[in-house]
Amino acid sequence: MEFTIGGRLEVRITPADVGKRVSVRRRTDGGGTGAEFTDVVGVLTSWDNGVLSITRKSGESVHIVETSLVAGKVVPAAPARRRGPAASFGELAAVTARAWQPVESEALGDWRLRAAGGFTRRANSALPLGDPGLPVGEALGRVRDWYEERGLPAYVQTATGAEGTQELLCAELERHGWRREVSAEVRIAALAPVGDLEADVRPVRLTREPDAAWLARYQRFSTPGPHVLRVLGSGPSVWFATVPGDTGGTGDAGGAGGTGGSDADPDAPPAAIGRCVVDGRWAGFMAVEVAPEQRRRGLATTVMAALARRALDEGASAAWLQVEEDNEGARELYDGMGFAAHHRYHHYRSA
Repeated sequence: MEFTIGGRLEVRITPADVGKRVSVRRRTDGGGTGAEFTDVVGVLTSWDNGVLSITRKSGESVHIVETSLVAGKVVPAAPARRRGPAASFGELAAVTARAWQPVESEALGDWRLRAAGGFTRRANSALPLGDPGLPVGEALGRVRDWYEERGLPAYVQTATGAEGTQELLCAELERHGWRREVSAEVRIAALAPVGDLEADVRPVRLTREPDAAWLARYQRFSTPGPHVLRVLGSGPSVWFATVPGDTGGTGDAGGAGGTGGSDADPDAPPAAIGRCVVDGRWAGFMAVEVAPEQRRRGLATTVMAALARRALDEGASAAWLQVEEDNEGARELYDGMGFAAHHRYHHYRSA
């Protein structure tokens, strides 16, 4: 990155640039004989008492002593996207929220408090998509009280890494003692190429509701109850996919597309499942799971392709999904399908 004017490094940012995306270079103590430098890019979230705080797109906060700066400048709010459908953070935030709705919700200004008996953080966290109508510290106190009344930990879901995301709120949460527990990427792609994918040739059963077999395969169904079914069934147009189990044939488990020569058995546990929510031009993919002994046979691709074709029939043209940052296997799979990161979201828990 270029910081120089006329061959000289310059710091061209000031405390007035808080809230803007910046790129800075700082001197670090590398323990060697010469000066060492590190570059940081992110949103400048504070500049107090000689210390800058910058929140990277990953959600990580970096604190920099002002005297270590050797260069800095304001940069565009978000880099231009190279692939995938055009989408704003606001549009995707609304679509992803409609695809995984809580059992109970309440407004706090433009924030939304959500609860579903503790089933997933997404359905049991405050969604701050605007002004809570109160100072942030007071609003966070209301959030804590609301979840305490329901016997639940208090979470706030935030986003970073795109134009209009919430780096300033992330920094404010940290200042109030909230800590980031988990982060995930929201990825997007064109839908038609997903529908064109082919892998395992076994049939996929699509239903409007999850049956007992689907729920038996679903890893998060460890505490069954009506709240779980309410969340799973929420959304504008919801579909559940099931690949029936087999009799245990001994095919090549390392292959990407073969069935291993086994026959479908309707009474066996499902080999793979998935969920899709169609919402206007968007199709969201969730709960794509494959039996451990059936992995690396292309079943996740089979499930997503079948759901994508149904979404295309309903008029959708774009796809989204969420994947935790430490799930390398899923990230590689979605890379191959053409999904690219749009932004990241994080869950902060009250201390």
